[in-house]
Amino acid sequence: MYDVIVVGAGPAGASTAYHLAKQGHSVLMLEKAALPRYKPCSGAVSPSVAEFFDFDFAPAIDRAMRQVRYTYKLGDPIEAELTTDPIWMVRREVFDHFLVQQAQKLGAQLKDGTAVTAIENKGDYWQVSTADGPLEAAYLVAADGAQGPMAQWLGFPPHTVRLANVLEVPAPVGDDCAINFEFGLIKQGCMWNFPKREGYSIGAATFLGQAPANHHKALEKYSQSFGVSPASGTVYSHPLKLWDGNYPLHTHRAVLVGEAAAIVDPLSAEGIRPGMISGVRAAEAIHAAIAGDPEALAQYTDTMHATWGADMPWAKRIAGLFFRVPGIGYRVGIKRPTATQRLGQILAGEVRYADIASRVMKRMSGGLLSG
Repeated sequence: MYDVIVVGAGPAGASTAYHLAKQGHSVLMLEKAALPRYKPCSGAVSPSVAEFFDFDFAPAIDRAMRQVRYTYKLGDPIEAELTTDPIWMVRREVFDHFLVQQAQKLGAQLKDGTAVTAIENKGDYWQVSTADGPLEAAYLVAADGAQGPMAQWLGFPPHTVRLANVLEVPAPVGDDCAINFEFGLIKQGCMWNFPKREGYSIGAATFLGQAPANHHKALEKYSQSFGVSPASGTVYSHPLKLWDGNYPLHTHRAVLVGEAAAIVDPLSAEGIRPGMISGVRAAEAIHAAIAGDPEALAQYTDTMHATWGADMPWAKRIAGLFFRVPGIGYRVGIKRPTATQRLGQILAGEVRYADIASRVMKRMSGGLLSG
């Protein structure tokens, strides 16, 4: 009998396991894939997440970047530089496995290559079924991502899952490269190119309305603008479970974290940092529950709603306006000298969308009227 079983060994699950193991609890991580494993994801992480951990992330960082470049329909380029700490570019097979290893150093156990086939509540503990037999724990953490079954099995309402596409291209990448964002090439969404040391992660996602079956044509056009042949890379689908309202994140002796809880920014699609923070908060709550606090898991839901979740309606409102008229958003928003500074501050958690939303929407509305 474990204190906690964490299903899913991505950043949110590994963060939960790390902090629970740090408190001396017996923790088992279950991961259906064999680690390390490739994860379709463009892999941008704000270094501000390090404040929640007491180890050096350097071995897991592929490169750190400050330069940002924006385009609209591949033209009207804007070059800028982050005034905050540089954004970390990570390869998820490295980053996720590194986090798991940090949890293991504190005593957390791992069973990778082990899919969960069913769960059953036994009153004061959970029974988790796997191909290798049943496992038991007093508490359960669902960290199995956007398309994992755990949230449904636990009785949580379904969320819409959008599919982004990521083209991974091995290619020489110079030191003068930038974090790239493209607006206008696809409807009601955006594209991006996040360089790694030995290649590009070129992505596309539709945030509003009906998404196309795939973004392959747009990916081909965008990749060619960097002198990269899409034929030399591989396109992967990447599910996005964007925040769409505050919902309970806990049930009897169980919590949701990360993308399983739809903790993904509906404007930027940032999921790694908020997912890791949800793991930290979930670990705090489970620790308190094990110590005898009957309201601890409910407080986890309240904490996430009052901090991260309270800001997401503003992110969604900005997204709803910006992605409908990206040309105006680009002209009155992205081209402003402070735009990149605000981007870095939001990703670092230094500025909330609520702090800037009224100004952004006023400019956008003014742009609509003048247009």
